[in-house]
Amino acid sequence: MPQLNIDMTKHLIIIFFLMISFQSFSQFEVQKGSKSASTSNSNTTLRTNEAKSKSNNGKKEKPPIEDYKIISIENDTTYVDTTLTINKDYKFNYLRKDNFELLPFSNVGQPYTNLAWNFDEIDLLPDIGATTKHYGVYNVEDIYYYNVPTPLTELFFKTTFEQGQNVDAFFTSNISPRLNFSIAYRGLRSLGKYQNILASQGAFRFGVSYQSKNDRYYLRTHFVSQDINNQENGGLTPKANTLYQNKDDEFSDRSLLEVNFEDAENELFLKRFYLDHYYKVVKGNDSTQNNQIRIGHTLNFTDKEFWYKQTDPFLGYGDSYQNSELSDEVEYQRVSNLLYAQYRNNLLGDFTFQVKHSNYNYGYQRKLILDSGVIPNRIKGDVFSVGGRYQKQIGGFKLSGDVMVNLSDEFSGNYLKANASYKLDEENKVDASLVVNSSAPNFNYLLFQSDYENYNWSNNFDNIQKQDLSVNLNSKKIANISASLTQINNFTYFGLKDNPNPEVDEDTGVSSAKLVTPLQYDGNIGYLKLKADKEFCYSSFAFNSTIMYQNVFSGEEVFKVPDFVTRNSLYYEDFWFDKALYLQTGITYNYFTSFYANGYDPVLAESYVQNSTELEGFHRFDFFFNAKVDQARIFFKLENFTTILLGNNHYSAPSQPYRDFSIRFGIVWDFFL
Repeated sequence: MPQLNIDMTKHLIIIFFLMISFQSFSQFEVQKGSKSASTSNSNTTLRTNEAKSKSNNGKKEKPPIEDYKIISIENDTTYVDTTLTINKDYKFNYLRKDNFELLPFSNVGQPYTNLAWNFDEIDLLPDIGATTKHYGVYNVEDIYYYNVPTPLTELFFKTTFEQGQNVDAFFTSNISPRLNFSIAYRGLRSLGKYQNILASQGAFRFGVSYQSKNDRYYLRTHFVSQDINNQENGGLTPKANTLYQNKDDEFSDRSLLEVNFEDAENELFLKRFYLDHYYKVVKGNDSTQNNQIRIGHTLNFTDKEFWYKQTDPFLGYGDSYQNSELSDEVEYQRVSNLLYAQYRNNLLGDFTFQVKHSNYNYGYQRKLILDSGVIPNRIKGDVFSVGGRYQKQIGGFKLSGDVMVNLSDEFSGNYLKANASYKLDEENKVDASLVVNSSAPNFNYLLFQSDYENYNWSNNFDNIQKQDLSVNLNSKKIANISASLTQINNFTYFGLKDNPNPEVDEDTGVSSAKLVTPLQYDGNIGYLKLKADKEFCYSSFAFNSTIMYQNVFSGEEVFKVPDFVTRNSLYYEDFWFDKALYLQTGITYNYFTSFYANGYDPVLAESYVQNSTELEGFHRFDFFFNAKVDQARIFFKLENFTTILLGNNHYSAPSQPYRDFSIRFGIVWDFFL
């Protein structure tokens, strides 16, 4: 672990000096551009921004915040938001997303228990698996591109649990009005309160966007390198679970509770190079782009590696081929090239035809020859796909569709994604979407090898068939309401099977009676989710409430979620000290009903379905004190503070304790030069 921290420090130092260098360079470019503004047409944007930023006394003023644009992969454009709202408090976490539907484990950077599920993501090919390690992964849609009038820096910092920190440093600048780059690094280290659950992560991101001078060629590209490392302890032993449930005062120091093992760790490596660029063969009308024709290309090269290492075998996972130094490692590479041609017509809409080739390579360095058969070492091949996209907007009505089909017998698959939205007015919008997807389960369901005898299999599962219909209403006057109805056929999951030769450790009580195995459900999953959130304001006080109802009306024996989940915040906010400080303080209450939550398996880095241990729903109270000073937002929180008096014996998953009371704070600071 020390080497990881040294590497993290090196990356942060490099980024710091790059920021200083690029800031100076960008300032020089702006000054140079302003001197030649009267003779160069290419500097029109610089002249406009400079004209806006000069006051009557000749001093430069900061450009308007709306000029600092953030562009998604779908070309949705927003701008930098430096306000302090309750939603900013909800997103001030490790994921930097609202985690209402997730229940965290005891340490930062560990897995989550899903309190709800979303099925709007689509794909045509399997992924590597190890899904519990993908919560913090930067996917293609998580990378944004920028266009800024001056260099922009954002610093994120938040305390963790014992001997660590969570930091994210981001910088972006326009080298010219048409060329932008961004660079960022996220580092995490948290020792945790329990034995052997250190989390250590690093994520480097670099992005570039470019637009040619004649407005014909556009390019967006990024590179991501990420490692997610976790020490694993297998949860509390049966005896330690009893002590934890009884709230024994002698074990308020959680490091004294015995865990199943203290010699294991797993890690996911990810590297991705992504390129999306297109050329306007026919430029079309300059103002409306009518009859425009584009040809484009998208490249996605992704390389992933997952490994699990353990010094001594653990009885609970069954027999092993090795008596010591167990080591499992799997690699996955995927290269996809998408070619597309687009025709844009003001009357008919935007039509896109696309062809895709994907090369995949998943596997191990060895074959296993067992009495029951041969476990192969690799799944690899090529898949060609064809499809199209359509988009049309008339006033406030917008219609879009995306369809793709695999032309392969090895991995058949298809998806259809359709969306219709209507903007009633500035405060009300409604949209509906349909997602139909057929794709193979992740590769770790199809092929897995391990030094543990039980974790070796080769399967030929059917495609998972998913249909998801959702409707959303966004209304400031009424509420934000969403409803989704999902049906899944051939649901594939990890479950438990009986061990024909079970053993019990007399000292710890650990049993090997049940072992994890991949399974496919032969019935249908029917899942309804209703969610609403609304904020009520009176004077300087506000009450923000989110409530979610779920019903699994078929397949509840393998698909488990709580019936109700709610979050409510009562808080005060106002300007203080002659508007020099904006204060926000209050209490947030969370609750979910009891359900049989999935267990966690570190060998696979997957959750598994279990029916023996019910996760009891429990109440959580957090007190927060947030403030905004200039462009800095400061966050201070007392997490789960009622456990100071009541104690804590709640769980995030079977044998995985929930977090005790803790005081955490941090800051998000934006710098505009």
